[in-house]
Amino acid sequence: MTLKVGYQALLDAAEAEIETLTAEQAAELLGSEDVQFVDIRDVRELQREGKVPGAFHATRGMLEFWIDPDSPYYKDVFGSGKKFVFYCQSGWRSALATQTVQNMGLANVCHIGGGFRGWVDAGNEVETVEKR
Repeated sequence: MTLKVGYQALLDAAEAEIETLTAEQAAELLGSEDVQFVDIRDVRELQREGKVPGAFHATRGMLEFWIDPDSPYYKDVFGSGKKFVFYCQSGWRSALATQTVQNMGLANVCHIGGGFRGWVDAGNEVETVEKR
């Protein structure tokens, strides 16, 4: 099978259009009242590995619906006007998600290059997530 566009080309295009933070840069924003971290990983990843303290969990599969105020699934957090720092495990899903929400019109968005793995490897704080 030959694809017209592979995942790497999609990632490269996204990275060319979005703001990418290092784990260290993202850690400097932690605790700021005008910043909201958004974890787009699967709930099993959160329960297994934890999350950035205070991060809002928005599964990647519902993100567009949770961001759009016209959607019945809209979440108020996305209307807060804060800076949104998206992350996933390695930075791939969050790069694509950041590009998508930016294209939708959500302002002041970025993601953590290297994802949660980079966050942990940099020695940053992790919050435990209990099973529901």
